[in-house]
Amino acid sequence: MFLQHLLNGITIGGGYALIALGYTLVYGVLKLINFAHGEIYMIGAYLGFICVSLLPALPPFFQTHTLVFVCLIFLVAAGLCSIYGFYLEKICYRPLRGAPKLTPLISALGASIFFQNLVMITMGAKDKIFPQLITQQTMTFAGVSFTWLQLTMIGLSLVLMLGLYWFINRTRLGTAIRAVSTDPFMAQLLGVNVDTVISVTFMVGSFLAACAGVMIGLYYGTINFTIGYLGGMKAFTAAVLGGIGSVTGAMAGGLLLGIIEALGAGYFSTEYKDVYAFFILIAVLIFRPAGLLGRRLHERA
Repeated sequence: MFLQHLLNGITIGGGYALIALGYTLVYGVLKLINFAHGEIYMIGAYLGFICVSLLPALPPFFQTHTLVFVCLIFLVAAGLCSIYGFYLEKICYRPLRGAPKLTPLISALGASIFFQNLVMITMGAKDKIFPQLITQQTMTFAGVSFTWLQLTMIGLSLVLMLGLYWFINRTRLGTAIRAVSTDPFMAQLLGVNVDTVISVTFMVGSFLAACAGVMIGLYYGTINFTIGYLGGMKAFTAAVLGGIGSVTGAMAGGLLLGIIEALGAGYFSTEYKDVYAFFILIAVLIFRPAGLLGRRLHERA
């Protein structure tokens, strides 16, 4: 049973890690917690639902090639959410960049409430049911049961996380992001367009959050306009657990949080599975405020 819970935890933890990366990227560049990020994840789930609902109206090619259609769903949802992230930064944060720290925080909370109500008004308050696109047929190996959907989620999460790691560490734009994160004033003196870097950071984080939203929607089968709050808080916990501002820390924190949640639900009670994340957040803030990888980052600084 331990291996079964471990697999379930990694499946969900990959989604948490993708959302947590958005928190940690924005914090690394702006030293700001984007509390509207959870709503971007929620919007991504709804965009995925809209795409799935359009399947009967699409050409027969997409109805017979499910894998192509699923890839298209992720690209459309993530691409549109990247635009949401771009305008979120441009409208809600850029005008307040020189303001006291509390001001952009209030703006973030306002944007979160706005997105929640926008989705509730346009899509309705009732839960939406995701049609089953990827087979849920259960397979067993070494006593562990799994589905193709779980394997797809784990594989996609790993690909996205590795792709982000490569982007941050091996590209010119990734180098610019790291430069702005270290010293935005000096980066600007060296010719880096700080505004562009910040916009790209929001867009990349929103892209990953949207992918997580589609995955969670397919996995649980239902979504509603409130999932952004809980998902965002868990992802924020994962970012703090790994070390806020650390890309690898967010990845590790998300996976670890998913595993802890699955083990707690399996061995204790499923009724309190959402509470475990907040216990972890309190414990980390008390005993290790810098997170699991925070010490190493502090030593580098």
